[in-house]
Amino acid sequence: MKMILTGRVLAILIICVVFSACHRPQRSAKTGMKYNDRTNGGFQVFKNKHPAPGPGLIPIEGGTFVEGGSADQDVQYDFIDKARRSVTSFYMDETEVSNRDWLDYLTWIRIHYPADRELYYNALPDTLVWRRALSANEPYVNSYFRHTAFQDYPVVGVTWEQANDYCDWRTDAVNETILRETGRIADWKTASEDGKKIPAPFNTEIYLNGQLRGKDYDGKKMLPDLSVGKKADSSGKATRPVRAEDGILKAHYRLPSEAEWEYAALGIVSKQENITEGKMYPWKGMGVRSPKRQTQGLILANFKRGIGDYSGVAGSLNDKADITAPVRSYEPNDFGLFNMAGNVNEWTADTYRQIREDGDDLNPFRGNQFKNTRMADAQKGILAKDKFGHPIYDPAKGGKKQTWAELQGSQNQTKIPDQTQPVSTSKYPSTIDGKPYNPDQRGYNDTVNTVLYGRTTLVNDRSKVYKGGSWNDMAYWLNPATRRFMDQADASADVGFRCAMDMEGASEIHPENQPHFRVKKPKKYSPK
Repeated sequence: MKMILTGRVLAILIICVVFSACHRPQRSAKTGMKYNDRTNGGFQVFKNKHPAPGPGLIPIEGGTFVEGGSADQDVQYDFIDKARRSVTSFYMDETEVSNRDWLDYLTWIRIHYPADRELYYNALPDTLVWRRALSANEPYVNSYFRHTAFQDYPVVGVTWEQANDYCDWRTDAVNETILRETGRIADWKTASEDGKKIPAPFNTEIYLNGQLRGKDYDGKKMLPDLSVGKKADSSGKATRPVRAEDGILKAHYRLPSEAEWEYAALGIVSKQENITEGKMYPWKGMGVRSPKRQTQGLILANFKRGIGDYSGVAGSLNDKADITAPVRSYEPNDFGLFNMAGNVNEWTADTYRQIREDGDDLNPFRGNQFKNTRMADAQKGILAKDKFGHPIYDPAKGGKKQTWAELQGSQNQTKIPDQTQPVSTSKYPSTIDGKPYNPDQRGYNDTVNTVLYGRTTLVNDRSKVYKGGSWNDMAYWLNPATRRFMDQADASADVGFRCAMDMEGASEIHPENQPHFRVKKPKKYSPK
């Protein structure tokens, strides 16, 4: 009996110890200060977690590759440099953006801005890209984008500028959906008054700056606010909007860089850094036909096999497509990405230059045009907004944080320092704004040589890289190292795009069954 009692007492003691340990307050490892304690001002600690990808994205584990290394020919005499580069882990769309995806975007514009015909018109793809003087492709002008038979086909006729605008809209649409459906802001039913009105447009940056509050934005499951002096709301508790530190919102959707795109297309996945097979295409082997028994001989991508041969012979179509194909056609590469060769070429974020050798060896990218968010009231920390509720950006004055005095003086700035020409009010100016030709090593200031442009070169800062090959290209262009360029305001029937997103935190995607050094936790501190 004593033994039983002793065992029960021991069990109770263990439970009490575990219970008290679980409720021991978290403390700063450097100061010993308690976290999440209202009495000391409300210092908060946030859960350390690896964010999940946004809708439509899959993780791409970064690594080292030879940029341009898969090219065995240089038919354009581009002098494709072959340099070892590294990219950090990121997320990328599993498929190209489809007609259905773009129609969602247009529907949102029509719902929220029914009277703004200019905004809707500017977002429309240019379906005239199908029109050719000596072809009978005219039916595609009216049917390809809107007909239900093509809804899962890649959207084409979109410019680089339109693709970036879609990325901006998608970021806000995803984050608004997360917040409304988790109750962090008012749910759809409350914000729309049970469908009687359209909720005001949402912007992630403006929301994170605390400028979206009130009936349409204060949800039933907002996070607790431990700050001193905060008043309780209708729930009886002091609450606050989501912050970036909470890890709830997704990062910005964007176009992938050229290096990211090429790395993701190659799909090099190895064990213990043993790479035993070279790749010319996103799939294994040097050919364009499937070696597998069940699909032996089938073409592995949608491309033009030869002049006048878009799909093969009736009864035995080689790639099963004459123009584009649905975005989930063919087999994905080793990263799980569909159509990284063929179907449509894809825009990247990079500005084109013939030689890439001067890029950084980690996340190489050309096209940085650094900007600062314009302040409407720097003293109160209020961001300036345009008529659509988006933040307004101005060219950055320098490469470091502004002083407080500089920030105060930056309100409503409209001119670039040391320039006589004002910044265009358009998000994507159609001219170079008369800025002088100032070449430098990186090409950052290289806008346009007014003497040579249009005579010996068509390359300037509006020239953007696209890659991947398409239904209208020969097999050479399916090689991930190949690259071409087009003006950012131009569009084509064989150019589409997919989005990417930065990955925060650890770079390893699949840590399971991998050797690791054990990460030690800091010692718990008690001032007593």
